[in-house]
Amino acid sequence: MEKRMENRNFQRAMQIVSAVGLAACVGLVAAGWKAGLFTSPEAMEAFVAGLGAAGILVFVLFQAVQVVLPVLPGSLGCLVGVMMYGAWGGFALNYIGICAGSLLAFGIAKACGRPLMHRMFSEKLIAKYDHWTGEGSPFAKLLAVAIAMPVAPDDFLCYLAGTTKMKWKVFTAIILLCKPFGIAAYSLGLTVLWQQLLKLIG
Repeated sequence: MEKRMENRNFQRAMQIVSAVGLAACVGLVAAGWKAGLFTSPEAMEAFVAGLGAAGILVFVLFQAVQVVLPVLPGSLGCLVGVMMYGAWGGFALNYIGICAGSLLAFGIAKACGRPLMHRMFSEKLIAKYDHWTGEGSPFAKLLAVAIAMPVAPDDFLCYLAGTTKMKWKVFTAIILLCKPFGIAAYSLGLTVLWQQLLKLIG
């Protein structure tokens, strides 16, 4: 009986945390959109640089938000990370922010269930991956492989995982261990593109 009550209390706490996190993300997006930060790498870079040391925290928050609210261009944050902090620094900050956002998206999906997912993503995308969660399907393994790939719809998959019976510790392990591969490939590609662009401009 006590264990059941503890589980209920934990679920309620997670629902509150998820709701607060979602509200905060919406607020950040509204403010950033108004300032033009989500449509221009230059505007985002200037804004983060103008904040000094606090800019690192803001950048990490931005990367977390773009996972929770996938209407934002995730590539913008990765590009700004490479531009401002270099390949390794950008990779580290991208990793921290994206992992945090992935865990938050998972928690929100746990609290809100499939109705929210159907509002956020197209039915075509849901139908494409829904069979991964079927009975007998090795969902954890499929998720791990997809998360490690730089082209997978990671934000959607985090929400999808949250609608399953997957445990927090399993999802956390997949994110922390597999995310570096996709982020590293993405950051490396962006670094090469950025260097080529600088050569053309120079």
